[in-house]
Amino acid sequence: MDPVTLIFDYLFTIQAFLLIFVIVVLKGSIKFVPQNRAWIIERFGKYQSTKEAGLNFILPFIDRVAADRSLKEQAVDVPSQSAITKDNISLIVDGVLYFRVLDPYKATYGVDDYIFAVTQLAQTTMRSELGKMELDKTFEERDLLNTNIVAAINSASDPWGIQVLRYEIKDIVPPNSVMEAMEAQMKAERVKRAQILESEGDRQAAINVAEGKKQAQVLAAEAEKAEQILRAEGEAKAIIAVADAQAEALRKVGEAANTEEGQKAIQLDLATKAIAAKEAIAKESSVVLLPDNGTDASSLVAQGMSIINTLNKKQG
Repeated sequence: MDPVTLIFDYLFTIQAFLLIFVIVVLKGSIKFVPQNRAWIIERFGKYQSTKEAGLNFILPFIDRVAADRSLKEQAVDVPSQSAITKDNISLIVDGVLYFRVLDPYKATYGVDDYIFAVTQLAQTTMRSELGKMELDKTFEERDLLNTNIVAAINSASDPWGIQVLRYEIKDIVPPNSVMEAMEAQMKAERVKRAQILESEGDRQAAINVAEGKKQAQVLAAEAEKAEQILRAEGEAKAIIAVADAQAEALRKVGEAANTEEGQKAIQLDLATKAIAAKEAIAKESSVVLLPDNGTDASSLVAQGMSIINTLNKKQG
């Protein structure tokens, strides 16, 4: 074979090798970190840098990705465990822990397994917080209990670069004997509330009946009062009307008596009444004494006129 050809083949092989080497080097040096993730880079076994999302470069064969940490919020089940309350009641409690990695460096080098560590810390903190509360408070103040657990875990997990966002208790299961006692207490409480409501209803009904009777009596008295007032006003108006009518009649009689025809009419009326009176006397008695001129109509009229004149003079 021609030496020139051998040289060209050798050079071609070297170029191909160099090209493959360059491609491998570039592939090993270029790293694309996904969103919400962080890569811990070590150089010769020592921490070198933290690569965040996007395009990053490392030295191939020298640098390596030691850890891949997720920066997303994570939810971890806290296994069921036994805890004793302040009043010595044993409870079975479990929950859910929500946290995220704030510092990938601390999460990698500050603790061996941060998920296991934070879960264990949540369990121990939950037992400690439940030991400070009585049984009734554990059901009534779950929010306060969750808040206290989160605060205690955050203060302890700061060296690990972990932030606990929320802790939620899923179930609190007391012993069967406590459950039966609680059910009996709840039943007694319901019976008590029912009796109180019934007695309140009876009391309110009695109050309503008494109030109704009182209002009825008040309304009846007011109606009777109004009726008496109206009757009195009617009687007063009737008396005034009768008096006005009598006054009007007397006025008209007086006006008629001042005339000549009126005087004659009065004389005639008096004579008629005098005769009628004597007739009545004659009917009542068997003996009637009359003056000499007692049967004279003119004398009777004269007597009546004298009486009228006497009355007029007294009035004048």
